[in-house]
Amino acid sequence: NTVIMGKAGRFACIFTPMALTIASLVCLIIVGLGGTNKNNATLNNLYFFRANTTNINVKPGDLNIPSNPLTDAFINQTTDVVKDVLDVKDFYRVSLWNYCAGDFDNGTDAVTYCSPRRNEFWFNPIDVWGLNNYSNIDQLFSQQLRDGLNAYRVAAKWMFIAYVVAVIATIVEIFVGIFALFSRIGSLVTTIVSVISSFFLLAFALTATILYSVLLGTFNEALQKYNVRGSLGRQMYVVVWLAVAFSLGAGLFWLFSSCCCSGRSNKIKYGDASGRKGAYERVDDNYGHREGPLNFKTGPGFQAPHHGVPLNNVGQKNTAYEPYRRADV
Repeated sequence: NTVIMGKAGRFACIFTPMALTIASLVCLIIVGLGGTNKNNATLNNLYFFRANTTNINVKPGDLNIPSNPLTDAFINQTTDVVKDVLDVKDFYRVSLWNYCAGDFDNGTDAVTYCSPRRNEFWFNPIDVWGLNNYSNIDQLFSQQLRDGLNAYRVAAKWMFIAYVVAVIATIVEIFVGIFALFSRIGSLVTTIVSVISSFFLLAFALTATILYSVLLGTFNEALQKYNVRGSLGRQMYVVVWLAVAFSLGAGLFWLFSSCCCSGRSNKIKYGDASGRKGAYERVDDNYGHREGPLNFKTGPGFQAPHHGVPLNNVGQKNTAYEPYRRADV
């Protein structure tokens, strides 16, 4: 019964960090699913950055379109005409693997297109809006915005790598955590894996938050004259930082389980002199007699044997005499 209770306690100690680790992995999977299905409204609302181009105002003359009767008719026309020329949607949402675009339909967002998923993805508005063929692109996008996009491209690569490593480390943490059920050594190894997982997950979360916050400011400042506004996806960041919180919590509990919750009982049983394990038995005296537990001979003129220990030393430090010994089974 003692062994069973010890194992049950060990299981209860491991259950909490294991549950937190699984919760962290679920959050990471949700982050990766953001923007992968244009027909799923929940996944479409998981994005890091959003560009609102509903009221974009770019004059056709700014695009250096060759002059002819057809193109001249576009000059000074409505925003819708300009959007048709550029094939610009009402909004663009940037996720981990790709971006999704769509139009507003009766006050609601209607996603009509999601780009193919790509590793180390970054949103390049010049490519997306088809502006590569315009010679005066430098007039449309300031040097500040282009520098910001270049920095964003490099940081997005590191962010993606950190995400992949965090996912792999979290999966390994779950499998290694199974062995933590049997020993504290297993908990120690799991703690080390958890530290790696938490480090890259925290790096991913910090990079994403700082990167898109800086990009948002640069984007809005550079494209304000075109009535293009950017915003951050609150739901995505909530899921990301929940994953971080779960991972850090799991690491603390893994560490706790590596120094506590051994699964063994430390209870010491004291018995009688019957020879059972944990009992004490009387040591033979100098006369070959064995008395029962705590049954000393008494009487006139009797002196208890002291086994070579001077009586005048009894009671002094480090000279205590114990006439009983531990019984072996």
